[in-house]
Amino acid sequence: QVQLVESGGGVVQAGASLRLSCAASGRTFSNYNMGWFRQAPGKEREFVAAISWRGGGTYYADSVKGRFAIARSNAKNTSYLQMNILKPEDTAVYYCAANRRNWIGGRIESSVREYDSWGQGTQVTVSL
Repeated sequence: QVQLVESGGGVVQAGASLRLSCAASGRTFSNYNMGWFRQAPGKEREFVAAISWRGGGTYYADSVKGRFAIARSNAKNTSYLQMNILKPEDTAVYYCAANRRNWIGGRIESSVREYDSWGQGTQVTVSL
């Protein structure tokens, strides 16, 4: 499995932007599809965005489409989540995840069960 470490979380006001990073090590990063998930207190972990191993395919949750953008740099072994126009309901712990299989695209990329490597998470808090 690949090891993942998230960073970039913080406390911001509504309407602000943040960029999360996920640094990978231990395996060949370019072999892995990457995903971002989040979990708010008392709620289940939910999908945010995913990107294929080459970066040519992406998929987003409806709740973040048009505000968030996922990207990756295989040269830097890092995945990114650019979050714009943040809302209080975006408050959660954000996790990056990875899987090593063919990119299928669509809804299957949003399933927690599709990912076998996870980071420890980074807190994002959005205040009014």
